[in-house]
Amino acid sequence: MAVYTEVSDEDVRAFVAQYDLGDVVSCKGIAEGVENSNFLLVTDKGPYILTLYEKRVDPADLPFFLGLMDHLAANGLTCPQPVAGTDGVALRSLCGRPAVIVTFLKGMWPRRILADHCAGLGEGLARLHLAGDGFTLTRRNSLSVGGWRPLFEASRWRADEVKPGLADALAEELDYLEAQWPQDLPAGIIHADLFPDNVFFADGKLSGLIDFYFACNDLFAYDVAICLNAWCFEADGAFNVTKARLLLANYDRIRPLSAAEREALPILARGSAIRFLLTRLYDWLNTPPGAMVKRKDPLEYLHKLRFHQQIRHIADYGLDRS
Repeated sequence: MAVYTEVSDEDVRAFVAQYDLGDVVSCKGIAEGVENSNFLLVTDKGPYILTLYEKRVDPADLPFFLGLMDHLAANGLTCPQPVAGTDGVALRSLCGRPAVIVTFLKGMWPRRILADHCAGLGEGLARLHLAGDGFTLTRRNSLSVGGWRPLFEASRWRADEVKPGLADALAEELDYLEAQWPQDLPAGIIHADLFPDNVFFADGKLSGLIDFYFACNDLFAYDVAICLNAWCFEADGAFNVTKARLLLANYDRIRPLSAAEREALPILARGSAIRFLLTRLYDWLNTPPGAMVKRKDPLEYLHKLRFHQQIRHIADYGLDRS
């Protein structure tokens, strides 16, 4: 469940009264997601999403996130847009938390990922990267290569509780990635968390992207690598090269990958795998019993890391090197 802060009917009505949205019809908590409290808010004027930002979100980052959604939408990307109150202000406070209402997107995220979903994702990701051009605010990616070592050290002493030898394996991989991580690839705004539950489809077509609360400035190809890991492995752990080829080819059709990006993709995929392995490992070891968050298995990403360690060039992912 992803509702950490309960909101009374009276609080919701008082909050919505600051907008030109009519009367509240209903407000129901949304069980998906892990970072914030989300509610499906229905008023006389239609459905919206009400979000309360919880402790993991730095309030200083909120102008970046909200401004980015406005910028992307203005540049043709379908994504939620913050709704301003009658005073012109979008970011407000509710139940002691920063809060915002955003527009509702039609569609559903795919519970079973098909090859066509990966094709749509590739195009949508490329359009996101292009739409971010010109956004003047910046945000450092604290979960890129420079942030992995401190995250590892926070879990290192207990890592072998999850799998014997895991601490040494992670230390060795971090040494490699820190020495080999590419620096001079095309960069800009990336989503950084484009898992299937953040991508909506309707009538078989991509209908929008959501949840920009990890968005930041980083390498475009790193965002591609995140998607390879999140979308192109089957439930049994097998890598689906057909899905990968469609994802990469449709991305490349909209925003062509440079030769340097193609060469760097295997190491970027390794970096993406260790990033999610480390955050999952920390949560696995530190989530208290009875918490309202389902822990995600860090070893899923150890398997993905092992796969990428065997890859030598982009052709192994289904796309030509040139």
